[in-house]
Amino acid sequence: MASDPEHGTWTFAVEIPATEPKGHNHTVRRGGFPTQDDARTALHRYLTGRSIGIRADPNQTLEDYLAEWLAGKKLRLKPTTWVRYRDYTRNDLIPALGSIRLDDLAYEHLLRFTQMQLDAGRGQQTVWHILATLSSALGEAVRTHRLPINVARPTIIPRPAPAERLIWTTAQAVRFLDHCRINDPDFADLIEVLIGTGLRKGEALALHWPDVHLDQNRLYTRWTLSAVDNNRLVMTAPKTRSSRDWVALSPRVHRTLKQRHDTLPAMTDLTDRADGFVFARPDGRPWHPEWVLNHFPASLIKPVSPVALSTTCATWP
Repeated sequence: MASDPEHGTWTFAVEIPATEPKGHNHTVRRGGFPTQDDARTALHRYLTGRSIGIRADPNQTLEDYLAEWLAGKKLRLKPTTWVRYRDYTRNDLIPALGSIRLDDLAYEHLLRFTQMQLDAGRGQQTVWHILATLSSALGEAVRTHRLPINVARPTIIPRPAPAERLIWTTAQAVRFLDHCRINDPDFADLIEVLIGTGLRKGEALALHWPDVHLDQNRLYTRWTLSAVDNNRLVMTAPKTRSSRDWVALSPRVHRTLKQRHDTLPAMTDLTDRADGFVFARPDGRPWHPEWVLNHFPASLIKPVSPVALSTTCATWP
């Protein structure tokens, strides 16, 4: 333990044994502590962390920690979830808070960050998701004994209530389908499946013909199709565990899928269409989720989320 008279701070130094048989010991030095007790506490935490395999570097910044956390999460999360964490981390958390030492991060930092975000016009929903991302990262630091508490939990602002969805009436759905049947029959087939089964958009787009059992009047929801960075398409498990299940087919949906199956293009050199996507491009690739979302004709009725279509199932003729 030593003091720095020029800067009025304390530094600790500790010799770390070599990790390889022919390696050399090395010295770890960390400084900038305002008092001797602070330096001693940091040294104790550093040595305790090493003894249980945790990097408890007192000079580790939030930016460094979040980078390590993201790298580890990439192996365990769905690609779409990881990309959301990545964007909130790189675009929001690191620019504003990344230079703060992880051990020094306090509630006051997060309160100031939240106020600045809201004052800049960011929506409460977005700010809540940013804070929830940070809370997830710090929660893992607590679970691995890297931090004693999670200063981001509970979040500074409560989770905002979701926006109220506009639900189509049966008459509106019929009107939309009549329009599509004339102008875009393929798109009408997708809408029939969404309305008649309650599947999410990504689940319907991920449907493969082997999971559609027309002879049994049912289909199996196995995957969901998502776009990573609005570009790369990935197949992942459905959003919830209960979503991976059998779904009964109404006469309308059965008729739609049977007509679609009976008119499948002939097998190509690249793929057997009978094993491919139910909703596929001419080259066999699936429809892009963003294209589907933007394909709803705004001139016919007020656009709504395709998720809301499932609510009409109860009264669908």
